[in-house]
Amino acid sequence: MMAHDVDEPGVTRPLSEEECWQALADAPYGRIAVSVAEEIDIYPVNHLVVERAIVFRTSPGTKLLEVTIHRSVAFEVDGFDRDEAFSVVVKGDAAEIERSAEIEALERRGLQSWAPEVKDRWVRITPRAVSGRVFSLVHAA
Repeated sequence: MMAHDVDEPGVTRPLSEEECWQALADAPYGRIAVSVAEEIDIYPVNHLVVERAIVFRTSPGTKLLEVTIHRSVAFEVDGFDRDEAFSVVVKGDAAEIERSAEIEALERRGLQSWAPEVKDRWVRITPRAVSGRVFSLVHAA
């Protein structure tokens, strides 16, 4: 897990931008939140960090339609180990990647979805804001 040097139990410390990007890159999956017609949907996705953006595979359907209709999204990863927990949130704009050369380059990266459906579309989240925090876990004596 990540070593963040949070010494006081229960104290929260903001993550630096570099720590946020490292946590995003290290996470095996994240969650994308989209809002359409006053409803919020959250989807787990396997992802990559590519040039300070989040990319993920998807298939035609609700998720792809929602990010096409309303590009403003939030993306979140979190994790914990025995001593501390962290959370990172990216707020940004999502768009389907359509350039074949870019798609071919992403395909070579080998990102596999945990879901069994064919995921032949790619989406990029271009961040407007990235923030994160870490805190030490309080253990009962």
